[in-house]
Amino acid sequence: MNGCVIATYRCNGRCQMCEIWKYPTNKEEEIALDIIAKLPNNLGRVNLTGGELMLREDIEEIVAILYKKAKLVEISTNGYFTDKLISIANKFPKVMIRVSVEGLPALNDKLRGIKDGFDHALRTILELKKTKVKDFGFSIVISDKNVADLITVYELCSHLEIEFGNSTMHNSWYFHKYDNEIQNVESATNKEKEFIRTLLQSKRKNIRMRIKDWLRAYFNLNILQHLQGKDNLLAGCPAGRDLFFLDPFGNILPCNGTQDPWVMGNLKEKSFDEIWNSPEAEEVRKQVDACRRECAFIGTARFDMKRRPWKPVFWIMKNKIKLALRKDIDYY
Repeated sequence: MNGCVIATYRCNGRCQMCEIWKYPTNKEEEIALDIIAKLPNNLGRVNLTGGELMLREDIEEIVAILYKKAKLVEISTNGYFTDKLISIANKFPKVMIRVSVEGLPALNDKLRGIKDGFDHALRTILELKKTKVKDFGFSIVISDKNVADLITVYELCSHLEIEFGNSTMHNSWYFHKYDNEIQNVESATNKEKEFIRTLLQSKRKNIRMRIKDWLRAYFNLNILQHLQGKDNLLAGCPAGRDLFFLDPFGNILPCNGTQDPWVMGNLKEKSFDEIWNSPEAEEVRKQVDACRRECAFIGTARFDMKRRPWKPVFWIMKNKIKLALRKDIDYY
C-alpha cells in the first residue's frame, strides 16, 4: 500500500493552478510526530508533500519516521529551501526528491508566484548532485500556459542526467480550484503528443532513466486524454484500497482528487487499522467506485501499469517500431 502525507497547507508559493496558499494551516493544528508515527509499517511508497513541506520546522523528524516505515519516501517541494533539502539528503540518502517548476525562469516565476523561484530550484538540484541521493529531478504540471517550455525543461533534465516527472492540472478540494481549464486545447494536445514522441525516443545515457522515459510516455497518454476532456484510459481506481492520504488535521482520505474531502476517519482519534476497516471507510470506497472524475495522477496510474505490465510494454514496443519506420504513433 502506498500513501501520501500532507504535512502542511502553509506555502511560500502563489501558484495559479493551486490555491492551497490561500488556506494555510496554523502550525499549532498540524499533525504532530506521534500521529504520523501511527501510520502502518511496511508501506511501499510514501509521498511527503504540502503546501511547501519545508516550512515544517520538524520536517527532518517527519522524514525519519517515514524513512523507517516505507520502502521509498518521495519528497515533493518547490526547492526554495535548499539548505533544508540538502540536510535531509545527507541524512536520508535513499529518499526520492522532485522539485516542481512550471517552465524556464520567467514563466516559472510567473506561474508559481515566487521571485527567483527557478533560481532556487536549480540551485537545489545542483547541490543535490553533490549528495548521495540518486533519485532526484524536476517535475512540471502541464497546462496550455506552459506547454511551450515542456520539452525544453525535459531536455534540461536529460543534459543534467536527472529525473523528470510530470502531471497536469486538476480541480479538487485539495487544490482549492474548480476553474482550472485548458483554454487552448489544440496547442496543449499537439505539444503533449510531441512530448510523448520525445519520451519514446529518449536519448538518455542511463538505460534505467531511458526505460522510465518510455513508461512515462505511456502514462502521458492519460494526460493527453485529460487535456482533451476524454475518459481515463486506465482500469479502475486504487484510491482507498491501495492508496491513502493523511492530511494536516489527521484525517485519512482515499485521494486528493475529489470535489469534497471523503474522510474515512481521524488518526488522532483511532488507530489506522480501526479507520481502514471501519464502516465509514467502506462507504468511502463505494464513493470511489462510483467516481467518474477521470483523474490523471501518476500515484493511481502506477498501480494499473504494475498490474497490467503487458499493456505499457506492448504499446512501447509497437510505437518504437513505428517511430523507427518514421510513422506516427498510436495515441489511445
